[in-house]
Amino acid sequence: MRRILSLSLVAVGTLVVVLACSREGRADAGSGTKVAAEQLWRELPAATPAAAAAPVASLAPLIKQLKPAVVNIATTTVTKGHPRVPGYSRNGPQGGPQGGPNGLEEFFERFYGGQREMPDFKSNSLGSGFIINKDGYILTNNHVVGDATEIKVKLSDGREFMAKVVGKDPPTDVALIRLEKAPHDLPTVALGDSDALEQGDFVLALGNPFGLAGSASFGMVSAKARSLQNGPFDDFIQTDAAINPGNSGGPLFNMKGEVVGINTAIVSPQIGQGIGFAVPISLAKQLLPQLEKGGKISRGFLGVTVGDLTPELARGFGLADGMKGAVVQDVVGKGPAAKAGVKAGDVVTAVNGKPVEDRGQLTRSIASIPPGGKASLSILRKGKKTEVVVTVGTRPDEDSLARGDSADGEEGAGEAAAPTKGAKLGVRLQPVPADLAQKMKLDPGSGVLVSEVVPDGAAARAGIQRGDVILEVAQDAVSRPEQVTAAVARAAPGDVVLLRVRRGSQATYIPVKIQEPEAAPEKK
Repeated sequence: MRRILSLSLVAVGTLVVVLACSREGRADAGSGTKVAAEQLWRELPAATPAAAAAPVASLAPLIKQLKPAVVNIATTTVTKGHPRVPGYSRNGPQGGPQGGPNGLEEFFERFYGGQREMPDFKSNSLGSGFIINKDGYILTNNHVVGDATEIKVKLSDGREFMAKVVGKDPPTDVALIRLEKAPHDLPTVALGDSDALEQGDFVLALGNPFGLAGSASFGMVSAKARSLQNGPFDDFIQTDAAINPGNSGGPLFNMKGEVVGINTAIVSPQIGQGIGFAVPISLAKQLLPQLEKGGKISRGFLGVTVGDLTPELARGFGLADGMKGAVVQDVVGKGPAAKAGVKAGDVVTAVNGKPVEDRGQLTRSIASIPPGGKASLSILRKGKKTEVVVTVGTRPDEDSLARGDSADGEEGAGEAAAPTKGAKLGVRLQPVPADLAQKMKLDPGSGVLVSEVVPDGAAARAGIQRGDVILEVAQDAVSRPEQVTAAVARAAPGDVVLLRVRRGSQATYIPVKIQEPEAAPEKK
């Protein structure tokens, strides 16, 4: 059985991504070699330029060297049965031929007991993994072993061992298991630096697709930093090296024989071929110290809502074309960012000197910093550069972050502002009624309510909706309808007006391009 995810791509539409198994805070890892005794894994010494440039006539020696440390993982998952309710069959209250008041189920319940246990449901699956040290620690995917009640590991030489989960991290789909009664002669692999990978680099995948042990496939890095829309930590390596069900958890190697990724998912063969995804090993290396301890993964947290700096937003903020960064849409009151002085409208361009190109990169950079650590944010605030140092907090679990209340968009009583001549948003505005302000937890006298949106107007095209509350125009706070209309009136057709809008419990910046005025009908 396969687990299936949806992947939306702008140019491709909707793709189906299958986790490559046969069943259904990122800090800089660094490229230097570390002392083996100080960490759970090992790394190779830096290669000399001559060795790095040596041509490769065949992959056979490399595969022969690496394959012994790649393992087959067979898991069994048992779902416990549940008590049966008298008179209720497996097929529902009416149950078909075996249910209902006159069915066989009722017969057996009447004469052989009123309540019986459903049998346990047992499922099996296959995946891959790789040994990272002599103590029997193995890296794999969480979806391979996460819910397993029994884990059996088979080495390439045929030896088999039982294993236990040491630690797992569902958001990144990484898990660490350990062999029970591990021997002292285990082969291991070295972990590399996936941050150093470039598009076009050759890679080698080893694993057990469809139970075919020790299979190898060769390809290249098709792309980096891919998102499968699974969550904020998506940062996958895309490769055309063949990855199939059963490869999940297996290693993706560079040509030096270092693990650079954990094979995780593929695009459904019904849709496309040669599109596989791997978790970057640098991300896994950040998690390993916490996974080894077996506790919950702690990640850094700023306490902000962020968005990508799109070209339209950059224009609205008055920034140069091509500027990259993450826009702070909202700041959580009394959160780490608020205490440090981060403000809505700030554009974060770097964290601890490392450039930030989008919101995902900002989230991952902060998540990699241990709670209590320092994050130096390089910020553009109204076009001026500034540095803000934040003591990061502890990131709540993803379910808590996903929860939020939404407002109904009630507007209450009030007079609509008269339309302003010249450039228009295409909305009617009014003061925010007191009851709505209280419900949305707005500061008294802040914001202007959008009571009506003209279809196909500038605001409608930008996504403004009836019930939205405009908090700022061009980064200036507004509290009266005439402030909004006056600010917009100063914009020429074709200009971008930056609005900060509150919708429900979330505030976000929306760039609105002012339209050319409609030509007056020609008099004849």
